[in-house]
Amino acid sequence: MRFEDFQQYVCECVTNQGTERFDSPGKGRGLRVTRGFAVGELVLCSPAYSFVLSGEERGSRCEFCFTKKEKLARCGKCKKASYCNAKCQKGDWAMHKLECSAMMAFKENWCPSEISRLVARILAKKVGQSLSGTAFFSPAHDVDNEKRERNEAEVAGLHRFFSKHLEFPDHKDLLALISQVACNGFTIEDDELSHLGTALYPDVALINHSCLPSAIVTYDGTAAQVRAVRNMEPGDEVLISYIDLMYPTDDRNNRLRESYYFTCDCRDCKSKSGDKAKLRVRKRSDPVEPQAIGNMVRYARKTVREFRAVKHIKNILELLEMCEQSLEEMGSIFEDANVYMVHVMYQAMGVCLYMEDPEGALRYGEKIIKHYSKFYPPFSLNVSSMYLKLGRLYMGLERRSAGVSAFKKAMAIMEVAHGKDHFYLTELRKEMAQQ
Repeated sequence: MRFEDFQQYVCECVTNQGTERFDSPGKGRGLRVTRGFAVGELVLCSPAYSFVLSGEERGSRCEFCFTKKEKLARCGKCKKASYCNAKCQKGDWAMHKLECSAMMAFKENWCPSEISRLVARILAKKVGQSLSGTAFFSPAHDVDNEKRERNEAEVAGLHRFFSKHLEFPDHKDLLALISQVACNGFTIEDDELSHLGTALYPDVALINHSCLPSAIVTYDGTAAQVRAVRNMEPGDEVLISYIDLMYPTDDRNNRLRESYYFTCDCRDCKSKSGDKAKLRVRKRSDPVEPQAIGNMVRYARKTVREFRAVKHIKNILELLEMCEQSLEEMGSIFEDANVYMVHVMYQAMGVCLYMEDPEGALRYGEKIIKHYSKFYPPFSLNVSSMYLKLGRLYMGLERRSAGVSAFKKAMAIMEVAHGKDHFYLTELRKEMAQQ
């Protein structure tokens, strides 16, 4: 199917489900509802146009449907890709064959990025040069030097790993396609927001961003589901969040500018009404000077960037020490309820989980959850995933009552965000019954 035909098919499906494309003032194309939708109601379900399973998940999940199973059948040729059964393997072969022989040839040197693998799959569908004029935003002309260098590295990776199986467009068009995929791709995540893979959804790409979203995107296998998180009336625009909403206005808009080339003008961003609560400062007999607060905010932002840069380089004990030192430094001015304190606590919790230190992870997690529901909008997956983590930690430490309580709080959110019959809810009910 040509991409233009696929787009037409998508538009027809969208219209039939009670939504339509329209020109959103100041935002370009958008999606709005043509009938009312209640909280938790499915607004849109979209199959992935193209997708790839994360390399870290290879061997534990099916490459085609992303199901996690203990006994998966491996590809008879490369011995790396795994599938539920012959049906899944057959369904994936048209795309997997791009990688299969290359994995055998390169062996341990097989290391294309997820973006490169996704771009290769798009090119294999012969639509790589026809993405312009679709729902996908084209940021190629706005990329900075760092992104340009990264995109050039993706081009080199594509030629290295896929040149035997693909015909590439000219260099300029290939760079543009890589930029489009990087900007418009969706991260498929599990119930704890762990990264599973990346996919493209042309119809979901129509949906604009707001820091006050009306809908949320979750995943059922490789399909994207968009559900209402507030009641919507006919004519209302469907809005989702592209970013983590915990942070203050300037941080959110910096992230939007860096990743998506725009800033948000929603009511929350215009008023900055939530920033004061997110940047809580310790109460002291001698009030903290504004300059000291500003310096600590800059220190906190620098710490966030540095941790992101070194978390795959430093050893685990160094990362934990980095978190503890940062918390001590920031704690001299910030309350525990400050978002930067909570951010570093979350990183420390992740380090403890990696170290298989449940008590340490729980200690940080219990502090985090006190503030999460204040920082995030209703039915946030960030909040439900934290309750899931806490529930599983409690259960592992034989604190069943606390575990069940955390699971129930997670389920209340997930029933709206995922739908009551979602696989994750089914598995969670089983998990609670078995404990």
